[in-house]
Amino acid sequence: MSTNLAEILSQALTELASANDLPQLDAVRVHYLGKKGLITLQMKELGALDPQQRREMGQIINQAKERFQTELDARKTALETAALAARLASEAIDVTLPGRGQHIAGLHPVTLTLRRINKIFASVGFKVVEGPEIEDDYHNFGALNIPDHHPARAMHDTFYFDAHTVLRTHTSPVQIRVMETEKPPLKVIAPGRVYRCDSDLTHSPMFHQVEGFLVDTDRFEHFRVSHAAAHHFQPAGVTTNPTAFAAADDAFNINFRRRFGERKIRRSKTHLNIFFKKCTEEFVNHAF
Repeated sequence: MSTNLAEILSQALTELASANDLPQLDAVRVHYLGKKGLITLQMKELGALDPQQRREMGQIINQAKERFQTELDARKTALETAALAARLASEAIDVTLPGRGQHIAGLHPVTLTLRRINKIFASVGFKVVEGPEIEDDYHNFGALNIPDHHPARAMHDTFYFDAHTVLRTHTSPVQIRVMETEKPPLKVIAPGRVYRCDSDLTHSPMFHQVEGFLVDTDRFEHFRVSHAAAHHFQPAGVTTNPTAFAAADDAFNINFRRRFGERKIRRSKTHLNIFFKKCTEEFVNHAF
């Protein structure tokens, strides 16, 4: 029996060494250690031996099983390592290639609109200027000739930090600051966020505004300003009409007619209220 076991073990080790992949290796394992495996059958034959022989042959068979299992584990590790190396070689990624890049989200419509307005007015010579959103009373109201009793100064319309500091209610303070530091002629637009105590379905406490002004000796670039506004809104027609603003000496509305569908044309509300101030002599003297 021991001679037969030695032959079985020798054949088993040869087959283990010859296995070229994991499925072949598992087939060898089942052939020798499965329920009907050759080494397993050797264990079943121990019952026919006397106790002394059973004990001796049991030890020999266990030693053979351990030898087989050790070689099996070693061969399995070697095959797994080789399979992993082959996979890494075939699925290698060249990390030195440049990244493909991804476009994540996009700019907000308000940002896109502001950039477009800035570009259009810059094309006709206007400078884009920004200013602080927390303003003092003088630049937000006083310098614009807004009296103390004006409704815009009330707390139900304006956010106050204290009696002299507010969240700006318009971008007009930027115009004042420009005129305090620069000399005419001036062509400026002032885009930015503004704040008012007004919140309902159609109003927000924070919104965006674009104001502009032109200060020159005796010329008013009416046509160029209308052309710039029309370029942005691309209306079916443009008209202008004089109007009155509390903070403006001379002002005008720009009205658009826009197409809805192919034939229908209706008069829209004024989409753009731009007033470019011809400063009074008193205001010019104060600012410059």
